[in-house]
Amino acid sequence: MLNGFKEFISRGNAIDMAVGIIIGGAFTPIVTAITENVLLPLIAAIFGQPNFDTIAQFTVNGSTIAPGTIVTALVNFLLVAAALYFFVVMPMNKLAERRKSGEEEEAELADDVKVLTEIRDLLQTRNA
Repeated sequence: MLNGFKEFISRGNAIDMAVGIIIGGAFTPIVTAITENVLLPLIAAIFGQPNFDTIAQFTVNGSTIAPGTIVTALVNFLLVAAALYFFVVMPMNKLAERRKSGEEEEAELADDVKVLTEIRDLLQTRNA
């Protein structure tokens, strides 16, 4: 039983998932700060209120129906997705592109590999 747990924990997937959850938790305050302090005040400035909860609100037999809450949830989702994309995903993609282009330059041939290649070629011509 403990061996199975040890194998599960030592697999990369469980560790990657744990790291992802921890990093996601660390990014939560950043995304919350961006949406609450930048994007929601911008919406309030444009539309006059920070959410759409009261838009198209109506009452039926004393019960209040607020379809605007769905719009608010969708807008909040899009704001969080946009914040993550523009402040996390896009910079990480640019960093990965820079690293990838740097690897291609290094992939040409290192000096020691060039010297070894020359030695190999000289030995081949001598033996021929």
